[in-house]
Amino acid sequence: MKPIETSAAPVAVTSEIRKCVPWIYYLIFFAVLNESVFNVSTPSIAEQFGLDASGVSWVVTIFFIVFGMGMVIFGKLSDMYSIKTLITIGILLYAGGSVLGFVGQSWYPAIILARAIQGAGGSAIPALIFVMVARFFTAEERGKLFGIITSTVSFAVGIGPVLGGYIAGTFHWAYLFLVPLPVIVATPFFRKLLPSEERRPGHLDLIGAVLLGLVVSMIVLFTTSGNAVYVLLALLGLVLFIVRIRRAKEPFVDPALFANPLYRNGLLIGFLIFGTVMSVMFVLPLMLSKMYGLNTEKIGLLMFPGAISAVVFGKVAGNLTVSRGSHYVVYLGLTLIAISLLLQSSAIGLWVWYIGIALIMMYIGFSFLQTALTESVTQILPPHQIGVGMGFFNMTSTLSGAVVTALVAKVMEQELFAFRFHPLITDSMGYMYGNLILLLSFVVIASALVYYATFGRKVPQSAASVVE
Repeated sequence: MKPIETSAAPVAVTSEIRKCVPWIYYLIFFAVLNESVFNVSTPSIAEQFGLDASGVSWVVTIFFIVFGMGMVIFGKLSDMYSIKTLITIGILLYAGGSVLGFVGQSWYPAIILARAIQGAGGSAIPALIFVMVARFFTAEERGKLFGIITSTVSFAVGIGPVLGGYIAGTFHWAYLFLVPLPVIVATPFFRKLLPSEERRPGHLDLIGAVLLGLVVSMIVLFTTSGNAVYVLLALLGLVLFIVRIRRAKEPFVDPALFANPLYRNGLLIGFLIFGTVMSVMFVLPLMLSKMYGLNTEKIGLLMFPGAISAVVFGKVAGNLTVSRGSHYVVYLGLTLIAISLLLQSSAIGLWVWYIGIALIMMYIGFSFLQTALTESVTQILPPHQIGVGMGFFNMTSTLSGAVVTALVAKVMEQELFAFRFHPLITDSMGYMYGNLILLLSFVVIASALVYYATFGRKVPQSAASVVE
């Protein structure tokens, strides 16, 4: 197969690339699955190694630090090197970390190292898949692909804790390291079907990458410990990172990327909405346990219809994005999420299935938003910035869940909203939950206004040229 320029893939090559689509879904499933499958095993790991909560939290924390950072690095590398080569490296790292973790299960430092390697390899999968879809497929195909990817992600997130609990309970937690190994099967198909691209020459700005890694690490550490020192270090790292990318000959991230107001606000909206939905998923189980006395099994039963609806409506979101445009679907998703949160905050203390029904709306709205917002962001990025641009977008979305959830947890600890404000809540036990979810609905409404002010009803034809 002849090398191609990525700006316009020939039809013959495109038809071959379409054969990769099932493997794209296959890979993204295992990448997302590993994000959540380990969460349920931390008590068993802590017991085996005699660790406290902060010690065992590194099993999850190190993965997210490297995973978040890796998405930007692989996105940047995809602007310089062939996706075929990078996806192969990512898969091999992912599988190699899994083998190391299983073999070194009796030594805790080996567990941490294995999770870091898994994070590095696993980060390549979403980073490169989003670039692959944006670079090789038409606008009509992208909408449908993003929709099914959203469904796959939702299914993996939903089944992850269940599968992790079953494997850890039936066998041993170390077997969770073997869950990602099936990704190896996809390697020869990507090697055969993906084109050998001719990318522009360049080099990776290691200093810029290290500084961004410092920022990401400090943010994640702050969310897990609450230590304000990490915030100061994150701010220092951010200042140094900005100085670096402005002065470097070939910066890790082109400052022009952030000069585009469409892209900046796309990052902001993604951060707010992803963080809001993840924090609601954190608050609701606590509220359902305290207010309704539900156990874990019943809480899962209540939330299950919503998770399944996201799987079903992901494909609908993709089709709507193609037929009505990404902006229409973004507005529809934001509206559903906002209405869902308003209903949830108003139903506290009433029949519990009112909340379950409202949750279905939130899951559907979120699947719409994920699909269409991703498409909106790809529309405003020129070809040479799709890699790092989508890497930053994915990293921001991943980190937002940890950051916003940590802030919400602190608010709940201090009981800052435990006063009567919501006019429909009369039970004093529900004041804090109702006010908090109501506030989050205002965040969604504000995000919708930002999106409208930024994107309007249609992205200008020259939007991409802003950053060229």
